[in-house]
Amino acid sequence: MSRTRVKEVLQNGVAGEQHTVKGWVRSKRGNKNVVFLALNDGSCAAMLQIVIDPAKIDEAVLRDITTGASVAVTGRLVASLGQQQSVEMQAEQVTLLGTADPQTYPLQKKGHSLEFLREVGHLRPRTNTFGAIFRLRDAMSFAIHEFFHKKGFVYLHTPLITSSDAEGAGAMFRVTTLPLNNPPLTSEGKVDWAQDFFGTSTNLTVSGQLEGELGATALGEIYTFGPTFRAENSNTPRHLAEFWMIEPEMAFYEIQDNMDLAEEMLGYLTRYALEHCAEDLKFLNDLWDKSLLDRLNSVVAQKFIRLSYTEAVEILLKANKKWEYPVAWGVDLQSEHERYLVEEHFKCPVILTDYPAEIKAFYMKMNEDGKTVRAMDVLFPMIGEIVGGSQREENYDKLVARMNAMGVPVKEMSWYLDTRRFGTVPHSGFGLGFERLMLFITGMTNIRDVIPFPRTPKHCDF
Repeated sequence: MSRTRVKEVLQNGVAGEQHTVKGWVRSKRGNKNVVFLALNDGSCAAMLQIVIDPAKIDEAVLRDITTGASVAVTGRLVASLGQQQSVEMQAEQVTLLGTADPQTYPLQKKGHSLEFLREVGHLRPRTNTFGAIFRLRDAMSFAIHEFFHKKGFVYLHTPLITSSDAEGAGAMFRVTTLPLNNPPLTSEGKVDWAQDFFGTSTNLTVSGQLEGELGATALGEIYTFGPTFRAENSNTPRHLAEFWMIEPEMAFYEIQDNMDLAEEMLGYLTRYALEHCAEDLKFLNDLWDKSLLDRLNSVVAQKFIRLSYTEAVEILLKANKKWEYPVAWGVDLQSEHERYLVEEHFKCPVILTDYPAEIKAFYMKMNEDGKTVRAMDVLFPMIGEIVGGSQREENYDKLVARMNAMGVPVKEMSWYLDTRRFGTVPHSGFGLGFERLMLFITGMTNIRDVIPFPRTPKHCDF
């Protein structure tokens, strides 16, 4: 008999039907007369209760079925007397697929802390919490593609290996085939990158934006969705060395169009989670964050507030708060400032615009005041900045002047400047950090808990 997923049994199963299910044992209890197994196969958060008559199953097989073991069970569904599910399975045949030594299997009991589960990250997807998180991550990935597909965007694959630094941050992972202990040197004693695989110095990308602009100025509207990398030695709950970014770039979009798209996208993704992932969201709400569902519903029920950076600074200066990081015009706002605006002052998502040029990247379009740029950051409750973007500077001379002022190598970026030389148009884009979106959707507070295999300083174990 072919396998039926536990989710399908619980949702559609009818008493009297016979099914074969396969999965992992979450718990085992009982006595010499009856044994109960809680079986989960990852298809949903719920367990299927398996009822076994010990007289009908080989004693050795039943003895070796412990928490963590994998089994295949064929049986008939009966109405469940419990309130957690409508049906349970009376086992007719039980096959032990894989044992789990109860002395060494680390997930023997319930209620493990998130800190402990990070220590056994290779096994944590088997827990209810991480099963829910990773199913939500899958759903959000699908919803992102669905959103942009419906709007006619082209999904563009931008390179992971690059010779440019889109952000000018400098904290990049080097990609090289040169011998590390004895690299070839130039006559000046520097590493001779001309002898490297690509003939130049290359790194893992921090952003697909610059290449995305190339696509937008040919295809109209594109988006990227892929891994990016930052070699920052930062051990905080908000930073990863490898993370995923969604970066749409749109020709003929100005800053208002950019903000409209970001708000529409975030509303779409939140509604998708509420409509399609109700069981997993309720589980996370009940176990980890009692305000999660209210917070998600509040975002889709409200329009985002839009105001300038200057107005935001005025609000923060008047607030009766003692800031860890002092507020002044010209400083980059910190998470505490962003969350105050969202959670306490406006009590809804906020889009900040018109940031000081000095704290933003070279490619952002300058406003007429000569001091601020057409940047936009979307601020969310519990997260702070979740989206960052801008209208891009489309004027060649102004862009080159800005690059020179900020020390960006013009000659090496000639390929990027060609989009301004040949048929330039107003265009805009933004970046959504996927893991920050997942923090908001799941209610988790540590970014390492919303990615299957976190990469952080001194941590790349599996």
